[in-house]
Amino acid sequence: MSALQAPQDGQDAGDPPEDLRSVLVTSVLNLEPLDEDLFRGRHYWVPTTQRLFGGQIVGQALVAAAKSVNEDDHVHSLHCYFVRAGDPKVPVLYQVERTRTGASFSVRSVKAVQHGKPIFICQASFQQTQPSPVQHQFSMPTVPPPEELLDYEALVDQYLRDPNLQEKYRVGLNRIAAREVPVEIKLVKPPTLSQLESMEPKQMFWVRARGYIGEGDIKMHCCVAAYISDYAFLGTAMLPHRWQHKVHFMVSLDHSMWFHAPFRADHWMLYECESPWAGECGATWDKGTDLGVAGSLHFLWGTSQVISSPALLGFGILVFKMRVRGRTGHLLSS
Repeated sequence: MSALQAPQDGQDAGDPPEDLRSVLVTSVLNLEPLDEDLFRGRHYWVPTTQRLFGGQIVGQALVAAAKSVNEDDHVHSLHCYFVRAGDPKVPVLYQVERTRTGASFSVRSVKAVQHGKPIFICQASFQQTQPSPVQHQFSMPTVPPPEELLDYEALVDQYLRDPNLQEKYRVGLNRIAAREVPVEIKLVKPPTLSQLESMEPKQMFWVRARGYIGEGDIKMHCCVAAYISDYAFLGTAMLPHRWQHKVHFMVSLDHSMWFHAPFRADHWMLYECESPWAGECGATWDKGTDLGVAGSLHFLWGTSQVISSPALLGFGILVFKMRVRGRTGHLLSS
């Protein structure tokens, strides 16, 4: 069974029970087909901003594109733009255009539509898997394994129980604690209360999808990674300025990803974020690398973003790397 299809009752007796499967597969990224290359997606989680979560739109759009290519074609890159805020009160329609279908490479264009207008556009490129004799990659950073770190919920609870926590932090932490998201997150170097005031625009997390996805179709793992890629993203740029400006909203304007080798999004991935630049105008882009087994490069993404507040209006650059931990000796390279 393709992982791009939601599991049905009675299928694959060896599959885990429904409640063990990741909600990202069974619900969030499970699109309803309406016609050929036309799909409808519904919403799982709406942020407090009441705008649709960008990772949901990217992940669902990639699912729609992946349904229009052969099973052996795997996504190697996507480039997308957010053009309007998503309305959480209505579903999103995804229109796929088969821009090119070749023997080795195929390109798909996806338009996400609400109220008759595009809110998001995406180009995704797929290719037949072909081994290359030319291989190299950056080294995996030396960080504590996820088993030695507190999960996000436990870390937030630890902060909230601290009697020295200032009230200005408590509201935001309680909001975070109340969220139910389908992603597990563990900070590599959790800040102390004294460090919350101002931090470098860099963060590292271990992340993975909650629940089981399985081997399945590697395209589904790419779709899940696309969904995860928008978590903890914009906040990195604000770490040095967190309490100097009242930010009304932050949005991603464009988002790009490169997928270099197979990986599993339900296994721990090291997510590195940094914002090398923020200012009055300009553009920046973010690199992301996903390391698989023993530190092999899996995917790379980038985005530029705009931040708006009474005192701050400008563009920022974010660099993100995602590395997937894997089995020793099984090396996946870019």
